This record gives sequence, C-alpha cells and structure tokens, in this order.
Amino acid sequence: MSDFLDLIGSLGAAVADHRPWPRVETTRKGWLSLADRLASSPWVLLAEWAEAGAVHAALLCEEDGEAAVVTLPCPQGRFPSLARVRPGAKRLERAIQDLTGLTAEGLDDPRPWLDHDQWRQRLPLSASPAMPLGGAQPYEFLPVEGEGLHRIPVGPVHAGIIEPGHFRFTVQGETVVRLEERLGYTHKGTERLMRGRLAEEAARLAGRLSGDSTVAATWAFCQAVENALGLELPPRALLLRALMAELERLANHVGDIGAICNDAAFGLMQAECSTLRERIARAADACFGHRLMMDRIVPGGVAVDLKEEGKRLLSDQLPAIGREVSALAAVYDATATLQDRMVGTGVLRPELARRFGAGGFVGRASGRAFDARRDLAYSPYEFLDLDVAVLEAGDVDARVRVRIREVMQGVRLAEQVLKRLDPGPARALLPPVERTLEGVAVVEGFRGDYFAWVRLGEGGRVDRCHLRDPSWFQWPLLEAVIEGNIVADFPLCNKSFNCSYSGHDL
Repeated sequence: MSDFLDLIGSLGAAVADHRPWPRVETTRKGWLSLADRLASSPWVLLAEWAEAGAVHAALLCEEDGEAAVVTLPCPQGRFPSLARVRPGAKRLERAIQDLTGLTAEGLDDPRPWLDHDQWRQRLPLSASPAMPLGGAQPYEFLPVEGEGLHRIPVGPVHAGIIEPGHFRFTVQGETVVRLEERLGYTHKGTERLMRGRLAEEAARLAGRLSGDSTVAATWAFCQAVENALGLELPPRALLLRALMAELERLANHVGDIGAICNDAAFGLMQAECSTLRERIARAADACFGHRLMMDRIVPGGVAVDLKEEGKRLLSDQLPAIGREVSALAAVYDATATLQDRMVGTGVLRPELARRFGAGGFVGRASGRAFDARRDLAYSPYEFLDLDVAVLEAGDVDARVRVRIREVMQGVRLAEQVLKRLDPGPARALLPPVERTLEGVAVVEGFRGDYFAWVRLGEGGRVDRCHLRDPSWFQWPLLEAVIEGNIVADFPLCNKSFNCSYSGHDL
C-alpha cells in the first residue's frame, strides 16, 4: 500500500462496498489533519460535494495514480473549508452551501453561487428543503480600488447563440484589471432529479449535463455504476465507448480551433474547421444513430453496436481527417497575424494550473501532464498507444497547439480501436442490487477529467450521485489569465478555454 493510502486509511474507518477506491469516514480532527497535509503535498482535489449531513472530498496522488474519498459527517451542519489549501474548492463549497445548507467554516467568500433565489425551493439536497426567500438581492461583486477604473458588464444574455453567464470586467483604459464571473443560470437540478431513478434512467440525465460532452459524462456515470456493481464489461463495449469518446474529442477540438481563429479575424480557418466538424458529426450519426452520440452509452455497455458499414466508413474518414487537420495546422503556423494575436496572450502559469488541478488541454498547455486515460488507466486505454501532448507556455497559442496534437492523437486512437474491434457482445446485464453499493469513476473528456460518484440503494435505484465537469476548475483560471490583457483579447482567451456553463451549473 502507498504512503498516500496509508495516510488516508489513518483518518478513519473504511466504508464497505465502495469501489474501486477506498472511502474512509473521518472526524473533524481527521478532516483538519487532511487539510494540513494538503497544504504541504501536491495531492490533487478531484471533487468536493455533500449530501444531507456529510461532506465528501475525492483526492488523487498523481505520483502513484492512487485515489481515495474522505467523508466527514456534519451533525452540526458545518465543516472546515478546504479552500485555504486548495483554491479550486472555493466555488465547490459555495455550491455545497446553496444545495445542502452545510456551512463551510473559514470560507472567505460565502456568497451564493448557484442559487440566484429563483428556484422553487432552497437547499434542494438538504434533509428539509425550504421555500425561496423571495425578492432576490443584488449580487455583490468584489470591490476594486484604483485610479481611472471603470466596469464593463457583459451577459448573461450574449450576442451569439451561447449559454448564459455574466462577466464583470474592471478595466483601466484598455487593460483588464479584474474579471469576475457569475454563473449558475443553467442550473437544472440534475443531481436531485437522479435520486430514486434506475441507473438506466439516471444515465440519460448524466448525458444531458453538457451536450458537447455527453459521451464523457455518460461514460463516467455508467463506469461509476459498473464499479459499484463490480461488473465486468465485454471488450467490444469498452472499445466502442472509446471510439465514441475520441469522435467527440475530434469534433469539439476541430470546431474550437476554427472558432478561436475566427476571434482573431481569420475566418478561413473557421470555415474549414466547421466543414470538418460537420463531417465528423455526420460520421457519428451514420455509425451510432446520433450526431452527438447521446444515450449511446448505457450502464452495462452501449445501446447501439457499430455495423460493418460504419467501420468501413470510419476507416476511410479518419485518415482524411488527419491529413486535413495537418494541412490546417500548417496554415496556422504560417499565418503571422494569428501568431501575433495568440502568442503570449492569456498566459496560465504552470504553478496556478497545478494549484487548481486544471485538467484537459488547459492544464496540459501549462505543464500539468495529467490525462485520466493514461494516469488512471481505465479500459480500453491501457491497451492503446497514447501519447499525451504537453507544453509549458500556457498561452492561447499553446492551448491551440495542444488541441491540434490531441486531434491527431484522437485519429490514431480511433484507428487503433477499429483494428481491435473483434465480434462479440456489446452489453452486459446489470446484476440485482440487494444492499447499498457505491462507485466512483474518472473519464477523460475533451475538456479534461469528468468525475462521477454514485450510491445505489436496494433495487438498483440511485440514492445519491455527484458529477463534476472539468469546467469547475477551469472557469476560475479564465479570470486569472485575462488580467493584464486588453478587453479585445477576452474572446480569444475565453474560446481557448471553452468552459461549459451547463456542465458547471449542474
């Protein structure tokens, strides 16, 4: 057993039937001891969530790939905040207060986060949900002092067809002094809606957390369920899931590369990338019956198998996609106006990426070489040749270049999957659930690592589920990278991150 798991085990008693990571229930003293250890260790906070009477934290030791969940019962309705040692916890704990009513002690920003006092009830995940307060109070943005400052409010309604979110810029001339976000406008109550549903029904809700990541979110949820059940899936089912995940990655990266270039007034790249993204979406539709592949991953495997004509279609399309992206990358390199706008813009320092545990291309463009497909090695990726692209510059240009490399890698991974795709069953039956079971999973989506934790009660119905989109740890970093840049560079920075509003807002 590793030192990490030894220390986690020393915090309290292990909870039975929690797979594949251990979950220990600790005391207030143990929780404070954990916070002290986090202050002096590189352990990553994967997620923090709560239910009525308890708070949970999922932790990862990247050095040895070990992870665990620590639980603190909160009979007094309070728990010590972890935000002082892991800044990424701040908004998670603000959301915990909104959803459950538990109070994060020592949290330096206790303002409501998801709850705008527009819900039909407050504290929806608490033991006793309450009625709305009525008459929403103005949201108090953080003060900024200095000479010649003024504020620019943007959103939540935007000029483009995008989701709602509010951005409050404080600027001095053209330079951004501070950006503060306000999110929560797309809260859907997903975790509340999952309670009491069969796993198959809850999986459909997971797939609608953020439409552009429906494959990743559904896979994470289904894998957590399967881990809880101790269910082994057929190899073909796992390969088809990976194929869908790589097609989703290709479509999103290609579309975003074009959109970033368009924000730098290079519309040719967007036109070419949009055409290519459409071809990928049509290929997904032809192979799996849905352009986004929504509801195609289900507990136990996949709902739609890949026919031979679909396999032939992808075998023809994938090399062509690789060649076209390679040609577009050469155009990107040769366009001086693009380099002028992107190099050195919106720099995310590597130490900040590590402190927040930023995943995906955002983290990898700033030196954090974490990829759940490799570092947490879930099937079938342990059998595939995966090369993780990592850069150090941390600017818009680095994020674009990491995306380009991930597209080329995604093409190669999809081709490897097709070669390994032998005939066989693509779905396993779920066993009956006769006692409480818990499972956890992490799946690499195109934005980064998707976290899922689920508790199944007797009969296989969801008692509690938590899903954490990668955007939770990326939105705060967008605020950081725009500081010192001009207002006109915000669209570039924003699109280079492309955080999800819906996935974040639950």
